[in-house]
Amino acid sequence: MLADSARGFLDEKAPVGHLRALRDAGKTHDPALWKDMAEMGWAGILVPEEAGGADMGMAAACILAEEMGKTLVTSPFLSSAVIAATALKHVSDDRAKAALSAIASGELTYALAVDEGRKFAPEKIETEARRDGNGFRLSGTKTFVVDGGFADRLLVLAKTEGGLTLFDIPADRAGITKTARSMVDSRDAAEIVLADVEATGEDVLGQVDDAMAVLKPALEAGQAALAAEMTGLAAGAFGMTTTYLKERKQFGQLIGSFQVLQHRAAHLWCEMEVTASAIAHAGRKLDEDPANAALAVSLAKARAAETAKLAVIEGVQMHGGIGMTDAFDMGFFMKRARAATEWLGDYGYHAAQVARLRGF
Repeated sequence: MLADSARGFLDEKAPVGHLRALRDAGKTHDPALWKDMAEMGWAGILVPEEAGGADMGMAAACILAEEMGKTLVTSPFLSSAVIAATALKHVSDDRAKAALSAIASGELTYALAVDEGRKFAPEKIETEARRDGNGFRLSGTKTFVVDGGFADRLLVLAKTEGGLTLFDIPADRAGITKTARSMVDSRDAAEIVLADVEATGEDVLGQVDDAMAVLKPALEAGQAALAAEMTGLAAGAFGMTTTYLKERKQFGQLIGSFQVLQHRAAHLWCEMEVTASAIAHAGRKLDEDPANAALAVSLAKARAAETAKLAVIEGVQMHGGIGMTDAFDMGFFMKRARAATEWLGDYGYHAAQVARLRGF
């Protein structure tokens, strides 16, 4: 029922043509669309009921993310409703509860500022938070901050004397410089420079030197939901491709009748089904046994990356010359697949995680 409701809403409000219109207008997001999503309850999908949310769990969040992926919706759903909401739920203070309530209402958006190098490696950051009286001074540069160009607040990971600490700070605080960029898939990603930014003890999310207690579950939630979005992306590309195979004629014969194309489409469908199963398992694991969900999450993200890549490559090839043109929507799916693969860890990162967790 949730998937059907989401599909009807998104087909009307955010088809792929909506993304094309945003790109052509030089925009990376649609605040009005996010407001509508919040009114639907999606912004509060993981927010506790006492904070105004629906608290439906990660399995439900993955269902929404998958439906969004089918039409390449651009929204702060992953950054705010999934990653930030999960992090804030692990902090039991009034400030976190107020932030959760603002997320659920759609009034507050977040961006995760972790990446600094070419690849996702949260344990290898250089941004420093040095002690300054009762507070800290943050200095460093964060790259690939998805939704960072318009987010109201930032979750910033920094090195402290005894480890890593996560800070929750306003995006417009003195000393922060944002350079917003439109990625290849027309989503927003910013470079964030922190120049001696002041942070108090109240800005620490969780405990000093123990960021991963809060950040690890938030990252895993984001990775699972992103994997679900990529599976939706693959399904959207697959649907376009099979429709084309049933309509396009070559030498008077439907190309969908060619056995070699049938075999390729069947192979892609099988890969999508196995990946969908892995993502459903990751969502259930995060709901039922979150402390031991890392293996399921990395498996889902690794499979989603490979399946989305296969779906868009096959989609372009089976469409022939038209698949390479900007006038056709398949290129949007390919670009989103490429950007989503890199965010929160690519195939290599998660394959290594799976190997490590299985004792190899």
